[in-house]
Amino acid sequence: MSFSKVNSSAATLTKNRTESSVVPTSGMCVTCVDGCIGMCEIGKSAFRGHEVIYPQPFGVITTAGEKQYPVDYSHFNIMGSCVGAHGIEADSEKAIFPAVNLEVRFGRDKGIKFRLPWIIPGIGSTNVAKNNWEGIAVGAATAGIGLTIGENVVGMDPKARFEKGKAVDTDDLKRRVTLYKESQIDGYGAIVVQANVEDTKLGVQEYALKELGVQCVELKWGQGAKDIGGEVKIKELKRAQLLHERGYIVLPNPTDPVVIKAFEKGAFKEFERHSRVGMVTEEGFAKRVEELRKAGARYVFLKTGAYRPADLALALKFASKYKIDLLTVDGAGGGTGMSPWRMMNEWGVPPVELHSLLYRYAKMLSDKGEYLPTLAVAGGFTFEDQIFKGLALGAPFVKLVGMARGPICSAMVGKTIGRSIQDNQLPVYVERFGGSKDEIFVSAAELRHKLGDDRFEKMPPGAIGMYTYFERLAQGLRQLMAGSRKFGIDYMTRNDLASLTMEAAEISGIPFIMDVDKAEAEKILSK
Repeated sequence: MSFSKVNSSAATLTKNRTESSVVPTSGMCVTCVDGCIGMCEIGKSAFRGHEVIYPQPFGVITTAGEKQYPVDYSHFNIMGSCVGAHGIEADSEKAIFPAVNLEVRFGRDKGIKFRLPWIIPGIGSTNVAKNNWEGIAVGAATAGIGLTIGENVVGMDPKARFEKGKAVDTDDLKRRVTLYKESQIDGYGAIVVQANVEDTKLGVQEYALKELGVQCVELKWGQGAKDIGGEVKIKELKRAQLLHERGYIVLPNPTDPVVIKAFEKGAFKEFERHSRVGMVTEEGFAKRVEELRKAGARYVFLKTGAYRPADLALALKFASKYKIDLLTVDGAGGGTGMSPWRMMNEWGVPPVELHSLLYRYAKMLSDKGEYLPTLAVAGGFTFEDQIFKGLALGAPFVKLVGMARGPICSAMVGKTIGRSIQDNQLPVYVERFGGSKDEIFVSAAELRHKLGDDRFEKMPPGAIGMYTYFERLAQGLRQLMAGSRKFGIDYMTRNDLASLTMEAAEISGIPFIMDVDKAEAEKILSK
């Protein structure tokens, strides 16, 4: 059985000529014919070369790997019960699913509060993030969840100003922070500013702390989509040259006269901007955490990716030793931007394996009495059942799930519906629900009541879409938790899951379905 799809994908806009007859190992057509124009990835690479490494069309898509891993979260089932209740009185009139409390409080001083147990990890300098930020920021803030501004936002900002190589004023970062903070309700949620190697050199986090009133910053070791720095495509020569001047790796070199001439002749139409890979050392990590706290950071987070197990252990140990407030661990295959397609599919530790290792390592530290930060898991979560499983698999250490593609999708759909209403061109699929925001978005009445008419009317349709998506997730999660008789996140345990295969049980430590409650069941029957 092949887990990978090779040589053709919607992500690279490629396909096989003989779609029904493909060699499993190479992905090539069984009969590769002389005279074919080159529709597959090999063929397209013959004339577009390195451009085909990346998902396309860049700027209007989010992407995630399509590899089928041997074990994933569908290999677990949620265990329900008809006995008792945790976190509420065991009374049928009181233990109803709307009573499930999804709020999470964390941070060393428990000063961060989310209404819902998820966070949007770093959404950075890609066009799809920038073009949808209004909906994403307002939707996340209104829902009371955390939102992370990802890497390279300041470096990519043509209007950003620097003095002695450090950021002193910005357009995009200021806009992103302000949009979120102005939409927060009762202090719920948090806006987080992330930094990579280039951001650190440019003093982005210090600027955000001092000038924008940000309290949460995040160190970034990596993500689940790739193990190299971030990339974007640049279509303008002057902008490519500006980024080159700011210290980014830009390919091909936009200052080379030969390259400039080739670009102007149309030999290629895009430059690539790449970020550097970080070099983690304990001394460097400790120093940076101290610098950020001295600069005014109330909370310091760390995000790491799907690196080898020893690196995960290092992340957890450093997070413990230096009292990090939140550690996010992102499994392989995820991604929101322009990660190399083959890397996204073939690199890293998959989510179930990575999150199982995270639990194992966290328990080792906990058993020794060492400090543990709140943990968040990420890697393809989109619906309430997956959220439940991620929280239960990592319980009691994991309190949040990181999601990006799902929320971005909901914001984009909301934005598109808003435009369609404005243009009076609603598709039949949507028009059957009505012709206005109040009729189409099922959460509109709730939002009007919560925000008031004026504020609701100013709310971007993308934000309404995201809020409505979250409302669905919240209700679905409450139903699942009530079925397991868990009426708060803190009551969830690994015992709320069962493995459907022996392989899933071996990897996760979650008992095989036929072994669940075995001793307890035998005890009941033997009375």
